[in-house]
Amino acid sequence: MEKYTIKIADSSYVNTIADFQVKMALETEDYQLDLATVTKGVQHIFDNQNVGRYVIVEDKGKCIASMLNLYEWSDWRCGNVLWIHSLFVIDEYRRKGIFRDMYQFVKNEVDASDDLRGLRLYVEKNNDRAQKTYKAMGMTKEHYDMYEWLK
Repeated sequence: MEKYTIKIADSSYVNTIADFQVKMALETEDYQLDLATVTKGVQHIFDNQNVGRYVIVEDKGKCIASMLNLYEWSDWRCGNVLWIHSLFVIDEYRRKGIFRDMYQFVKNEVDASDDLRGLRLYVEKNNDRAQKTYKAMGMTKEHYDMYEWLK
């Protein structure tokens, strides 16, 4: 992926990332998010960098993908685990290894850090294609089920 640039986003990408999130929710869950709310939510990450950060990919100066990484403290490991959330790749760049390269970028950071202990993500149970991708990258399906309550 030599022609692309992968980097940690700064706050100049707030609107692009928020737009990506609205598109992703509509596309993957047929759910219409409020852009103003999402924009505030994205800005919150930039204002509170201890919570997480965004990784983006640019092609010739155009942002083509974003991924949210959230920090989760693990008392068992005495360090943070990075959660992969809110991945979006522009349509014409899909199936070209963009996520694989983003994943490797973040994994390399974890490998080089004394404070980071690993990577986690969750996936829709019926999203077989994504699950195959994650397994091919060396991730394992663990024994945990996820429960939630949302207001």
